[in-house]
Amino acid sequence: MGYKDVYEAWKADPEGFWMKAAECIDWIEPPTRALDASRAPIYRWFPDAVCNTCHNAVDRHVEAGHGDRPAIIHDSPITGTKHVITYAELRERVASLAGALRARGVGKGDRVVIYMPMVPEALEAMLACARLGAIHSVVFGGFAAHELAVRIDDARPKAVIAASCGLEPGRVVPYKPLLDAAIEEAAHKPEFCVILQRDQQPAALIEGRDLDWHAFQVGVEPAPCEPVRGTDPLYILYTSGTTGQPKGVVRDNAGHMVALSWSMKNIYNVQPGDVFWAASDVGWVVGHSYICYAPLIEGCTTIVFEGKPVGTPDAGTFWRVIAEHKVRSFFTAPTAIRAVKREDPRGELAERYDLSSLQALFLAGERADPDTIRWAQELLGKPVIDHWWQTETGWAIAANPLGIELLPIKPGSPAVPMPGYDVQALDEGGHPVKPGELGAIAIRLPLPPGALPGLWNAEERFRKAYLEHFPGYYETGDAGMIDEDGYIYIMARTDDVINVAGHRLSTGAMEEVLASHPDVAECAVIGVADELKGQVPVGFLVLNAGVDRPHEDIVRECVQLVRERIGPVAAFKRALVVDRLPKTRSGKILRATMAKIADGAPFKTPATIDDPAILDEIRAALGR
Repeated sequence: MGYKDVYEAWKADPEGFWMKAAECIDWIEPPTRALDASRAPIYRWFPDAVCNTCHNAVDRHVEAGHGDRPAIIHDSPITGTKHVITYAELRERVASLAGALRARGVGKGDRVVIYMPMVPEALEAMLACARLGAIHSVVFGGFAAHELAVRIDDARPKAVIAASCGLEPGRVVPYKPLLDAAIEEAAHKPEFCVILQRDQQPAALIEGRDLDWHAFQVGVEPAPCEPVRGTDPLYILYTSGTTGQPKGVVRDNAGHMVALSWSMKNIYNVQPGDVFWAASDVGWVVGHSYICYAPLIEGCTTIVFEGKPVGTPDAGTFWRVIAEHKVRSFFTAPTAIRAVKREDPRGELAERYDLSSLQALFLAGERADPDTIRWAQELLGKPVIDHWWQTETGWAIAANPLGIELLPIKPGSPAVPMPGYDVQALDEGGHPVKPGELGAIAIRLPLPPGALPGLWNAEERFRKAYLEHFPGYYETGDAGMIDEDGYIYIMARTDDVINVAGHRLSTGAMEEVLASHPDVAECAVIGVADELKGQVPVGFLVLNAGVDRPHEDIVRECVQLVRERIGPVAAFKRALVVDRLPKTRSGKILRATMAKIADGAPFKTPATIDDPAILDEIRAALGR
C-alpha cells in the first residue's frame, strides 16, 4: 500500500485504523474500543486499556530474548567518553531506581520533576517514573531557577531528580545551586531530591532532603511495572505560554505508545535493532518522543549525545557519530545543519566518514529553508526530509512517510499529513482557503492518539488556547498553505505573518529568499511597526564563515533578491548583518522578542534563550 491508500484507509475507518495499530503494543488489558468522544471536543484514546509504558520500552525486549541488544549509546565528545547500556542492563537500572523511589513513597499519580543533562540516567529517571505509574515532568537542564520554581509549583512534585551539573563546551553549568534556589522560591516543597553526582562538579547535599543517586538505591527491592489505565498521564511537558505562565502539555500512556510505534515504522522506516539518533535534548518534546520512548518501544538502539553540532570538536561531529555507531535514521533541527553549513560550507568534514549506514536525514523543530535542504541532500546523497509537529502533538503532523513510500521531496514543505491529521488552511472565518493561499493551519478534531488530551489542571485554558477560535478544529498557531498536491507549507507562526499596507505576507517566504544567497548561513525576518504601511519587514543576516565581501554589497543583493522573487509589495528595503541570532536552547529563533526590541516595546527576556547577551547585540544593530 502506498501513502494515499494508507491515508484513505484511516479516513474511511479512523477507529479501526488505530485499533489495528494498537496490536503492536503489549497490553495488560487490551483496548476494546479506540475513541471516547463522550466529552467532545475533549477526546480520549483507548479508554479501557490497561498497560505500562516502561514494560513496552524495556522489559518486553528482554523477555523476548533481546537483553544483549544495545538500548542506549551515550556519546559525550565534551567528556571524551562513550558507553553502551544493553536492554538487560537498562531493565536492571530502571527497576532499581524505581524501587528506591517506591521505598520513599513515590507511586501512581505522583509527580516527579527531572532536571538532568544529556546522560543515560535522564532516560532511566523517565522510565523509572513510567514503571511506577508516576508522572514525570522533565525540565531542561540548566533552566533558570525562577522558571524551575514555576514548574515545581504547577506540577507539585513529590520528588525532584537532578544532576550536580551539566556540561557545555568549555564550561561546567552547576545545576544544584539553581535547584536549591528554585525550591527556596517555590511555594510547593518536594519531599526529597535525588542527585546524580558528576565528577566534573559534585554538589553539596542538604541533609534530610537530598539523596545520592547511587547510595539511596543500595539494598532496595527492584520495582515491577505497575498497571496503569491507558488514559492515565505518562508525563507533563511545559511549553511556553503567551501569558508567561507555562502550559503543562499532558501525554497519556496508551495513545502515546501506539502513535510513536506507528511513526517509527512508517515515517522513519526503522526496525528493531536499528540505531536511531535524535540530536536533541530530553528537555524538549523531541527528546521525550524520539530519544527516550519511541526508539525503545520499537526495540531500537537510541543515542544520547552530549555535545553540539559545532565546536565539540568541530562541524564534523554529527558525521563522526553517524559513521561510528552506524546510525540508520538521523533527526535534528534545521538550525543545527545551518550551523554545520556555516562552519563547513563545502562539507569537507563529512568526506572523512563512511555514512553508508544512513538512509535519511530528518529535520524538524522550525521551518527548514529549501537552501539548507538542498545543501544537505547534495552533501549526503540521501533524502533530507523536513517534517512538522509540535510539543502538543508529540509526533509528526506532516511528513514524508519513508516507511510507506518516499514521496517527491518539495524543499520548503514538510510534505503531507499523516493518518490522524485532517489538516486545513482556514481564513479568519474558519473557512478553507484555496490551494496556494495563506491561511491559519488547523486540524479537524479529534486529534490522533499521541496528541495532548489537555493541559495539566487547566481544561479551560486548553479550550481557550486551542479549541475556541475555530470550533471543531485544533488551532496550531502556524500560518501556511496547502498546494494542489496536498503538500503543506508552514510559513510562520501566525504571529509572524505581517501586514504590509493591507497585504498579508509571510516572513518565512522572505527568509527562504534570503537563505538562498550564497553568503548567507542563516537569517530571520521580522515585522517592524511603520506609520505609513502598518508594518515593514527587516531582515537579519548571519554570514558563512570566511565571507570577507563588504556587508553593504551582500545586503544590497539580498534586498534585490526579495524584490525579484516576492515583488515590491513586500516593501523589503532593510537588512542587517549580525554575528548570531537570538535562539531558544532548542534552536528556535526568537522573532517575537526581536520585533519588540525593534518597536521599542517592553519585553521579558525569554527563559528559554540560549544566551541573553545576544539581545544586546540585536538592540545595537537596530540602533535601539
